[in-house]
Amino acid sequence: MRSIKNYVQAVKARREENGDEGFSLIELIVVVLILGILAAVAIPIFLGVQDNAKNASVQSIAGNAAAAVAANLAAPTPVASPSATVPPSIYSATDATVTYVKGDSLDSFCIEAEGTGSLAGADKAYAGPGAKPDGSDCK
Repeated sequence: MRSIKNYVQAVKARREENGDEGFSLIELIVVVLILGILAAVAIPIFLGVQDNAKNASVQSIAGNAAAAVAANLAAPTPVASPSATVPPSIYSATDATVTYVKGDSLDSFCIEAEGTGSLAGADKAYAGPGAKPDGSDCK
């Protein structure tokens, strides 16, 4: 044990005498290995964050459309009656297709939003009184 310590100190002293400064190859390999492990853990997490953001955006669009349709249905003279598609005069979304799925009354309608454009690939979202509480589908 003592001889290894003396050897390391002798090598260190020889490096300092010759003007060799910096890191050894083993130290550099260890650093690269640690960075590789961190990257392998972090990259999938960052990709998941982007998918979660797309899904949240589509859910938000569905909620906003449901609020707009509810306001239309609650009005004394609605702009349009419930139909297969939410009329653009009631609600329009840039990166999602919003459709009126079911329900003819204020307490039973269900809205579906599906991402398009930059939100393509996001999960469909459902909103309104006729939707399941988790927003996964209509009741």
